[in-house]
Amino acid sequence: MGKTTPKLVKPTLDKDLEKIAQVEEASQHVSRGLAPYGLSLIFLILAATMAAGAAMDRPGVTIIMAAAALAAYMAMNIGANDVTNNVGPAVGARVISMGAALAMAVVFEIAGAMIAGNQVVATISQGIISSSAAPTASIYVWAMMAALLSAGLWVNFATWINAPVSTTHSIVGGVLGAGVAAVGLGSLNWGIVAGITASWVVSPILGGAIAALVLAFIKEFIIYRDDKIASARRWVPVLVAVMTATFVTYLSLEGLNQITPISLPNALAIGAVVGIVAWFVVTPLVHRQAEGLENRNQSLRKLFRLPLIFAAALLSFAHGANDVANAIGPLTGIVEATRANGSVASGDPQLWVVLIGALGISLGILLFGPRLIRIVGQEITKLNPMRAYCVSLSTATTVILASALGLPVSSTHIAVGAVFGVGFFREWYTRNSKRRVEYMRAKAERWDVEPKPERNPEEVRRRYLVRRSHFMTIVAAWVITVPASAGLAAALYWVMSLTVL
Repeated sequence: MGKTTPKLVKPTLDKDLEKIAQVEEASQHVSRGLAPYGLSLIFLILAATMAAGAAMDRPGVTIIMAAAALAAYMAMNIGANDVTNNVGPAVGARVISMGAALAMAVVFEIAGAMIAGNQVVATISQGIISSSAAPTASIYVWAMMAALLSAGLWVNFATWINAPVSTTHSIVGGVLGAGVAAVGLGSLNWGIVAGITASWVVSPILGGAIAALVLAFIKEFIIYRDDKIASARRWVPVLVAVMTATFVTYLSLEGLNQITPISLPNALAIGAVVGIVAWFVVTPLVHRQAEGLENRNQSLRKLFRLPLIFAAALLSFAHGANDVANAIGPLTGIVEATRANGSVASGDPQLWVVLIGALGISLGILLFGPRLIRIVGQEITKLNPMRAYCVSLSTATTVILASALGLPVSSTHIAVGAVFGVGFFREWYTRNSKRRVEYMRAKAERWDVEPKPERNPEEVRRRYLVRRSHFMTIVAAWVITVPASAGLAAALYWVMSLTVL
């Protein structure tokens, strides 16, 4: 037998290279997963650097840098958790993509924080802890530091477990807990605390009620009409005009009022004029969209896309105006208290402080925002563009009203309350609406089909339009947020007092 020719290529070489390639792909996947955290760390360093540049000529610059980093951390957590309220309904209704929704949220969040964020900042920074308790500047600073850190940690944990909790509850609970630990129960301004607590109870109910009323209007005057498209051409521009007028009125009071004094009647007049202009602009757009559409509910979804996008943008603006205070309210108080003759009372936030809050929320939206969107947008009740519009409009209206009053309400509570309001109203309307019954009977006669028999009552109960399990889970998260953040803030202040004070 002749000698066999030795193989010059190892058969294991390709397999080894394949393993190396798999390791490289795995490392790249891990690095992509770590990239948001690396960018977050860079932003914290930039926030501290920005604070150092702004406070270079005053004592306590190190404390201000640390507070700015904590405020930036809290702002990113707000963006990660609360973005669900703004764009969740629109994404859940499949009107806009996730990327477009996040980009829109970033722009309007920054606008809301920069233009109309001052009112709620004052309540967070100086309204909860009473000036009559006269805490020293040092005690006040460390109490605010503990509040920021506790709120940020709690919201971070909630986002990690996919729970859309209230960032407002978190920071208010943190200020309450740190204030009591620092000075005692007498340090709290109980009138302000009572007003905030009452607004927490009323605001989700109000959001749900407004959403249900708007949906009732849409069902009565558009959906259950013989000619749905004609009704939509008539009423959709009116809905957009009312929404525009509401937004411009608020913007006049909060934004233009910083340039020149504007009374409420003048603001209402400006809003009415712009609302009429919006009606004239939107009407031909809606008429063009309605051309060739079939007389069915599926066609209405196309006509409600524009109002829903507008409502989501409005809600992002309102959220920026209200919830930026959850991050920069304590920071504003710390900046004022560390002045040479600083006091606990706080002035308006400086521009660099507002920028940290606005950019932090936006970065949190971009890096971590999609995590909770599906829960609010898809998993509580089924949302189409009409229902999602009702949720966004009611939430924006309620948050705008609270921001004008200086109340730090929870946009999470209001948005989820509106979603549940829509779902519960659908349940009631399906069983009790005479117009719907007449419409369905006429439709059956027109198509010469037998009306569907009534379902078994047990089957009806099983097929509720609102998922009760999510309701109880979210309510439980709401209930525990204030005591959890308050207890954590008190513990953190105790540790700080032992090591620093």
